[in-house]
Amino acid sequence: MKASEKFKTAIESYLIEKAQSDALFAESLKKETKNLESCFHYIFGEVKKTGECAFDNQEIFDMAVKYYTDDSIGTPVPIQCKAFVSPPAKPDLFSTAPAVSENAVRKTETAPPPVKPVHKTLTLFDL
Repeated sequence: MKASEKFKTAIESYLIEKAQSDALFAESLKKETKNLESCFHYIFGEVKKTGECAFDNQEIFDMAVKYYTDDSIGTPVPIQCKAFVSPPAKPDLFSTAPAVSENAVRKTETAPPPVKPVHKTLTLFDL
């Protein structure tokens, strides 16, 4: 297993934060039969089973929680792989849109509004 330090830190931080807000999970996290390294092996095994290569952060965090809460999960077999975490870009509501060059903007001339034809009322003398 080759997990990046960011991956390890992200999983560990999530588990600690969850334990602080969930007393029941805090007890599961303290189990002597469970440890972070085996948690990584479990996650990698589950990912390998799916055959997929990209996951949402929450999917991975849920696998970590399941490892600690499900007592039927023993010590997983190590898997040779690499895991990386890349945080999603957070939208910034206060930044402006990127500048657009004048070359990219097409200048169009506005046509004057069409002239409405004048309707002339015809009389009997005009016929």
